[in-house]
Amino acid sequence: MTDVQAISDPFEIQFPRLGWTFHINPTAFTVFGIDIQWYGIIITFGLVLGLIYVMPKMKRFGLDGEKALDAIIGGVLGGIVGARCYYVIFNWDSYKGDLKAILNTRNGGLAIYGGIIGAVAVGLIICRLRKIKFLPMLDITVLGFLIGQGIGRWGNFVNQEAFGTNTGNIFGMTGGEIQDTILRNTTSSDGSMVGLGMNYLQTVHPCFLYESVWCLLGFLIISTYSKRRKYDGQILLMYLAWYGAERFVVEGLRTDSLMTGNIRVSQALSLVICVISVIIQIAMIFITKKNPDRFVLYCNTKESKEFLEQARRRKYGEDDEEEYESITDNDGEEFSSENIKEEI
Repeated sequence: MTDVQAISDPFEIQFPRLGWTFHINPTAFTVFGIDIQWYGIIITFGLVLGLIYVMPKMKRFGLDGEKALDAIIGGVLGGIVGARCYYVIFNWDSYKGDLKAILNTRNGGLAIYGGIIGAVAVGLIICRLRKIKFLPMLDITVLGFLIGQGIGRWGNFVNQEAFGTNTGNIFGMTGGEIQDTILRNTTSSDGSMVGLGMNYLQTVHPCFLYESVWCLLGFLIISTYSKRRKYDGQILLMYLAWYGAERFVVEGLRTDSLMTGNIRVSQALSLVICVISVIIQIAMIFITKKNPDRFVLYCNTKESKEFLEQARRRKYGEDDEEEYESITDNDGEEFSSENIKEEI
């Protein structure tokens, strides 16, 4: 383990073996007496970057970007609510005496799996209302989600939260708030870190960094493969396996896991998600080989091309009654509109 000196400044963050020291106030600035936190700014920045990547790729997945944007916005709102509800439910003892605190998310308190559940639930409802194919929508959305997760985890860095047990590896970190959190949770008999053998004068695992790097690496790999996907939903399954495997490992290092008895909720859920996803993908390899014609990507269907043509006509203000060139059928004839062909 790497021993460190006590840090009196709560805003100081150190990576001793790398020789790095940072001084970061979690409050970025104040507007009309309201503190704006770096946590919220970083998460918003991650969401915006994800959206910037996703929107131009919609047509590649056979989707009308204008309609899909409604589902994305609804999914983001549903994700925020779901992430907070999930966190509060598993930390109810901390909130039952102060219900107003449930609405205060500026200092953290969002659970990623709750966010996924909330985003998918609201997104599904909007997709049904807007007649958007759900699997292609999820395929492209999870790529943007990986970007958002990779960037958003740096909010944990600023807040000095979501760290792991003591470690002596080169990336081990410490900080004023980290040391204070360890002291508070190890010096009382009912402290959440009692029994973990934590020492506030030793470095800890930077779990935020592990997850950030893993998500961004996953984005590079899965987005590259997405051009060769075999069936709708494949990118979603790859994301679930990739993220589930990482979260299972990293969650085992963390000191702030949401618990049910002696079970780390997110770790158990990650294992289940990862295993199920891998099993389904293996099964799909054999199924698609046996019946290749059964799985036609939505972007190659007549329905998709018709919707894209309608979207193009709306964009350029063409009269719905105006005659236009016929659209490809499922037998593989090329779509005759050069404009749409280029966009796809």
